Amino acid sequence: MMRRTALRGWRPALALAVGAATFVGTAAPVAVAGDQRVLESAFAASGHLNLHQCAYYASSLDDHFNTFITPSGDGRYSTGTKHSATADTTAACGAGNGNHVPVPVLHGVNALDLGAGRYLNLQQCDYYRSASTDRFTTLVTPSGDGRYSTGTKVSNTKETSPTCGPGNGSHVPNPGLSGSLPLDLTTGSRLNLHQCVYYSERLKSHMTSVVPAPDRRYTTGTNISDTVDTRPVCGAGNGDYVLVPLLSAVKSVPLT
Repeated sequence: MMRRTALRGWRPALALAVGAATFVGTAAPVAVAGDQRVLESAFAASGHLNLHQCAYYASSLDDHFNTFITPSGDGRYSTGTKHSATADTTAACGAGNGNHVPVPVLHGVNALDLGAGRYLNLQQCDYYRSASTDRFTTLVTPSGDGRYSTGTKVSNTKETSPTCGPGNGSHVPNPGLSGSLPLDLTTGSRLNLHQCVYYSERLKSHMTSVVPAPDRRYTTGTNISDTVDTRPVCGAGNGDYVLVPLLSAVKSVPLT
């Protein structure tokens, strides 16, 4: 009799244990999923990255160059690049120094919706005119000339090759200095844009790099992280084109 009573008492205890095990087994993945959502929300980019492109030249076919952030040592080539809740539609550019003057047709602004995807695909397109050894760079499709378009965008796809317009026949694409940098927006809270400007005294020609390209002598430190970069990281150039610290800079842009 005692044996039967003990057996009846054992069955609810077993059922309770099984139920508890079942509860624990289903609760653990829910907790992990919750932690994952918290982790992802901690790095959720939002608002707009207003990427401003400002173009300057010494004359119509001579010594073009671009700025995407305000140079560390010369505010005359300033830009309006910033994070905002609103989308900018017109590029804000400095007046130049009187020798190099703005080229409005090559200015542009891309108001990138940071919530539109996981990757910020920064695409740099370099164009070159051999007749005058003139070159310039676009990260943004110019407002007045789509022949120098770029594929800079936010999406869920990592793009490792740049999409560049054909140029105008005089200035043509230069693949060696063009590149695509897919930056994962979930990996940090700040975009550190590194702008590296070079100059050749022999050729009287500037060039600008923001994205690493196949020619690593002009590499940059552009990245996403939780750290505010304060000094631009730039390649040394090729010995002919050398770094111009006055026009080089880094801007740390919040992503929320």
